[in-house]
Amino acid sequence: MTSTLKRQIQEFYDASSGLWEQVWGEHMHHGYYGLTGNEKKNRRQAQIDLIEEVLDWSGVRQAKQILDVGCGIGGSSLYLAQKYQAKVSGITLSPVQASRATERAVEADLRATVQFQVADALDMPFADNHFDLVWSMESGEHMPDKAKFLAECYRVLKPGGTFLMATWCHRPIVPATGPLSADEMQHLAEIYRVYCLPYVISLPEYEAIAQNLGYQNITTADWSDAVAPFWDIVMDSVCEPKAIVGLFQSGWSTIQAAFSLNLMSRGYRRGLIRFGLLGGMK
Repeated sequence: MTSTLKRQIQEFYDASSGLWEQVWGEHMHHGYYGLTGNEKKNRRQAQIDLIEEVLDWSGVRQAKQILDVGCGIGGSSLYLAQKYQAKVSGITLSPVQASRATERAVEADLRATVQFQVADALDMPFADNHFDLVWSMESGEHMPDKAKFLAECYRVLKPGGTFLMATWCHRPIVPATGPLSADEMQHLAEIYRVYCLPYVISLPEYEAIAQNLGYQNITTADWSDAVAPFWDIVMDSVCEPKAIVGLFQSGWSTIQAAFSLNLMSRGYRRGLIRFGLLGGMK
């Protein structure tokens, strides 16, 4: 990962994570609103439901050594540790996130089994064949080399272990819809700029990479409809008084991201932004 991109991602999450936790809580990812996106529910519950739905979709019933790639402030890490009574390692580029995640592990009395550190997902500080579940909840979109990312996840996965990824994608490139238009590429470019993303790819492209790397029992799913309401709900939350105050305390990058939320909402509505799931085994 280039030093410039790493710095941009680090600074973005260093600045914004405290505000997100204050307004939304510990889970820094989409919520799940039913397959058609029509279920009304508490926003935190929707985020927990996404974790549970992904696990149910994958068929994962147990895990003892888990890696959370792009762990944020430890939302998924602590949830998975408690659910499976597992040891969990979480990595992030943000020292602020790693520090806060560690504090939360202490508060949950899980410091002995859950560890967080600053590390690059393209060069992970773990031995081969170490984890029986590698979990990536909305971090793949930040990776400048998607193939190397999936290769690293494969490397640290134990034989028979499971890889689970949920990530932002663009629509598939198929004959019926043709290549991305100039307007679509410009829309994506704005999202990349605001959210510190190098680029995104389609779910079929992720599947092809996984196949080339030797993943077995590969499954994919498009849950765009199920998660799309999330962005409108986030936009509503920005109008809350504590969010407004927090925004101006968090700096320009966070303010810019908040005022650009409609980029994601509109991306889902036009079918350009897709929410892809990829599962596989070693």
